[in-house]
Amino acid sequence: NMATFARISDQLKELTEGWSKWDIAMFVGAPIALGVAGLWYFKRDAKASAKTDGNRGDTVENKITVQPSKTSMSAPKSQKQSQPQSRQDLAQAAKNKGNKFFKEGKYEDAIICYTEAIKTCPPDIKSDMSTFYQNRAAAYENQKSYKNVIDDCTSALQSNPRYSKALARRSKAYEVLEKYREALEDITKACLIEGFENQSYLQAADRVLKTLGKSRALAEYKNKKPTQPSKFYIENYLAGFVNDPVAIQFKSSDDLQDTGVKTKQDIDLIGDNGAVLLEKPSAFEQAKNCLVTQEYDQILSLCDEELADEAHSKRVPETLLLRGTMRLIQGIGDGALDDLSRVSNMEGLDKTLQATALIREGCLRVQRDTQDDSLSSFVRAEELDPENSDVFHHHGQQLLQLEKLDEAITKFDISIKLSPNFPTSYVQRYYAVHRKAIMKEDLKLLTEAKAGFEQTIVKFPNCSDALILYAQALSDQGLFDEAETFFKKAQDVQPRNANNIVHRGLMLLQWKGNVDKTLELLEEALKVDPTCQYAYEIRGTIEVQRGNLSEAVNNFKRAISLSNSESEMAHLFSLMEAAEVQVKVARDLNIQLPSAMM
Repeated sequence: NMATFARISDQLKELTEGWSKWDIAMFVGAPIALGVAGLWYFKRDAKASAKTDGNRGDTVENKITVQPSKTSMSAPKSQKQSQPQSRQDLAQAAKNKGNKFFKEGKYEDAIICYTEAIKTCPPDIKSDMSTFYQNRAAAYENQKSYKNVIDDCTSALQSNPRYSKALARRSKAYEVLEKYREALEDITKACLIEGFENQSYLQAADRVLKTLGKSRALAEYKNKKPTQPSKFYIENYLAGFVNDPVAIQFKSSDDLQDTGVKTKQDIDLIGDNGAVLLEKPSAFEQAKNCLVTQEYDQILSLCDEELADEAHSKRVPETLLLRGTMRLIQGIGDGALDDLSRVSNMEGLDKTLQATALIREGCLRVQRDTQDDSLSSFVRAEELDPENSDVFHHHGQQLLQLEKLDEAITKFDISIKLSPNFPTSYVQRYYAVHRKAIMKEDLKLLTEAKAGFEQTIVKFPNCSDALILYAQALSDQGLFDEAETFFKKAQDVQPRNANNIVHRGLMLLQWKGNVDKTLELLEEALKVDPTCQYAYEIRGTIEVQRGNLSEAVNNFKRAISLSNSESEMAHLFSLMEAAEVQVKVARDLNIQLPSAMM
């Protein structure tokens, strides 16, 4: 019914707001995070924090706080009328005159009046003084004089430290001046004082938090040390391509036992019948063989060796593609883009090799939020190699990220037609149908997605991607018993998939609210893969919700060190900054940090 669809739609929006573009593109399992709006621990107890100033309403304040003397209270009416106005009365009159100018857009005149009010008002009448400074700050803001805005808001806050309007205005000025951390601290305080009920403040907080995350990631990513992901992670990435001309269809470690049958790689390296080749294999050939032996950590240095003398190398394009791919996987974004762009712009190359470079170049650009450029790479690849299913599959993934669901489904259909035995295109097609069903509140589409997942699982019973995404789709609908069954099946098929363990833990948290069991599963995931960035991210997010903000920060820092793309890093910095700022705000407002709540 409509109510159920609304619940699922809201839930799906919340769960997918924090999805990392990297993980969707890699299809290691799209992460579920709380999203920026769910990062604020103190939102839980916001009503317990007093809203003391009631400073909502007009841009400038019109309230009057009069503290009459005993004499004026007891004097006869005629005597009061004959008395000269007090300094407070004169200050209020100047403020009112300033407000009139402000509404007329005469900001310089308004500033003169507010300045007169500030000079005239007795400094011990703090409520009025804070209002006068805040009003003058509003006038300065309209003149784009942001340093003066900050100075006046600071003066207002000295008189009234819980003045939410002054905090919000100073935050906006800091944001314009690109002082994002200060902006976030101010707007977080304003949200807390207002009980997290002021939507404009919440929107500002989300905006600043995302901008701060991007700003920190931009600086950090350039100096980030390469991260060597797990062997499973690399395998899973390479498995997402059917037609990669360089990365051979690798085998799982279980299949790498000696069967007594020589592979082409064996013959290339040692010769047929065990005869040693007189010519040593090139550095590129050795790097390619490392894909088979899973010695991934040696590939970059071997590619560097091959490219050190490009004039005498016969495999420059292939080596650039392989090096660019490994750089992309290890989070060396600039280097990866350089290598892949060189290949995509060469003339006279094998079309499949060039199309593969364009696909990865496009995915990398999506990670950097340059979506138009990324999609143009896919268009080029489709024109170049229209029979290559990889092009349409990965183009569909990017369109899915952009919520262009109909276009994504069309691309997946083409990929399926070109490579009918590649299961992941089926999986992502039906997940796109599922997303479309939720958004359109269409029961027929929801049924189609369910049937499609089940048919895919029958056709490809060992496809863990199908099992995991079907389990997530079932979780979206509150069918937790069924979801648990499919998560367990996925784990049986792919016991080294740490992300699946994390997903299962989140499902149990959503289902039964069992935080301890979820944390146990996160620990299990990290034993399976100590480089599972997603486990650290979710553990940090849970600690935010439990009130263990310092522990949350430690987990986010670890996740950042393991991140593989700039956009992923920006998301993680946002999570960490939200936790750090809440610790500081609690200290500034003298709020006791709570113990764990779950």
